Amino acid sequence: MSTSSASLPVIIMNAADNVAVARAALMPGAATGRADIAALQRIPRGHKVALAPIEAGAAVRKYGQIIGFAKAAIKPGEWVHEHNCAMQDLELDYAHGADARPVNLVGEDERASWQGFKRGNGKVGTRNYLAVISTVNCSATVSRYVAQRFNQQGGLAGFANIDGVVALTHGTGCGLNIKGEGYDILARTIWGYANNPNFGGVVVIGLGCEGNQISYLKERYGIEEGRLFRTLTIQDTGGTQKTIAAACDGLREMLPDVNAQTRGAASAADLVVALQCGGSDGYSGISANPALGVAADLIVKHGGTAILSETPEIYGAEHLLTRRARSPEVGKKLIERIEWWRRYCDREGAEMNNNPSPGNKLGGLTTILEKSLGAVAKSGTSPLNAVYQYAEPVTEKGFVYVDTPGHDPVCSTGQIASGANIMCFTTGRGNVQGYKPVPTIKLATNTDMYERMKEDMDLNCGTIVTGEETIEAAGQRIFLKLLAVASGERTWSEQYDYGDNEFVPWHIGAVM
Repeated sequence: MSTSSASLPVIIMNAADNVAVARAALMPGAATGRADIAALQRIPRGHKVALAPIEAGAAVRKYGQIIGFAKAAIKPGEWVHEHNCAMQDLELDYAHGADARPVNLVGEDERASWQGFKRGNGKVGTRNYLAVISTVNCSATVSRYVAQRFNQQGGLAGFANIDGVVALTHGTGCGLNIKGEGYDILARTIWGYANNPNFGGVVVIGLGCEGNQISYLKERYGIEEGRLFRTLTIQDTGGTQKTIAAACDGLREMLPDVNAQTRGAASAADLVVALQCGGSDGYSGISANPALGVAADLIVKHGGTAILSETPEIYGAEHLLTRRARSPEVGKKLIERIEWWRRYCDREGAEMNNNPSPGNKLGGLTTILEKSLGAVAKSGTSPLNAVYQYAEPVTEKGFVYVDTPGHDPVCSTGQIASGANIMCFTTGRGNVQGYKPVPTIKLATNTDMYERMKEDMDLNCGTIVTGEETIEAAGQRIFLKLLAVASGERTWSEQYDYGDNEFVPWHIGAVM
């Protein structure tokens, strides 16, 4: 993890760094444990203290990488944050594939196993839900009523193998350019969820006159209706009440077949893990993120798939990914997505470095470079095998990238639509969302937050900060937790039945 002992008051990530991270708040005059350097002012926990003189305009380094530049001269022992550290453009060396190394895969007979729901298309679900998907906001209320009739009125009594009925509703579906990029994303997202292995049966409900026509979705994706996939529209069915009744009838007919799908032995190669972070802090890149990176490498080694996303939050660290690309073509595809984002921000009057958030800054993150470098640690060290657009189906095994915004629900929606069947979510400030139908394992970056919110956090990685555990040991613990949750162990968000409001497709384009 660092060149510093766990007994030191600060964490030094790389011998080349000129800043360190405070394990706990340092008061003025407190020793840092580094030579004779003492804190010149209060350094909040998780924040940075200078280890050497940094001249005005000189690079500030953490993780052995540049995270910003000094606005003015910084003395050893000074607090380093947004008041004296700022962004500048960097010339990054993409060196496509320079650091890519083959993965020493575990033999098929030796791969870790878990208990999952095997689907007819060869995919394996970690959960067994039924879905009610609205094509447009106009059918959202009806879709929610259908789900409520089953979840709240005993409609699933006697069907113990079914985890519930999920209503996937959203705020768009009409008034958009049906030949544009935004519509392509919405169509991919809806079909991606309908095809997610955590759903055993699906009902799609439209209004009838919307732009996002069910008939077009069927034609585009070659969808045929059957015993586990139904569609209907409110207008053709005769109104809201008749539609609710018809949709409920359709789900009832599915119940015996979906309930008959029971858990059976599956390989770790069948896991598709979404790697997420939100509410990050100064410890994210030190504890939970690199520990999740170890677990991601184990998933890849056992033949599975790990998905990294959040393109605005790898900005400034993308060179660490291109250097791991299995081919120049894969690396260049990632840079194409970065360039798309530059154009997107230009036309929307935004900036790629419009980050970190206020909560991130309170937690110790100063620039998007620092946040991105810590975020990329979630991906481990495996080669980057493929790059996909938002909600595009992931077909490659190993470590892959799906282009998404950084906003947590929009990002997670894209990962699930691309095929993720389980998620690991690191957080330093305390993110509490769930993402049905995918179980979400919350990983706390620090012990203080974990103890305060332990009825929402599934694992504590603050043990790395305190020196009680190595990154490798924590990563092994996450890997074992993934297998247990995939096999049916319920996360905290599942126990509270969270996750009904986090389906948020990425909306791009004008609303007419």
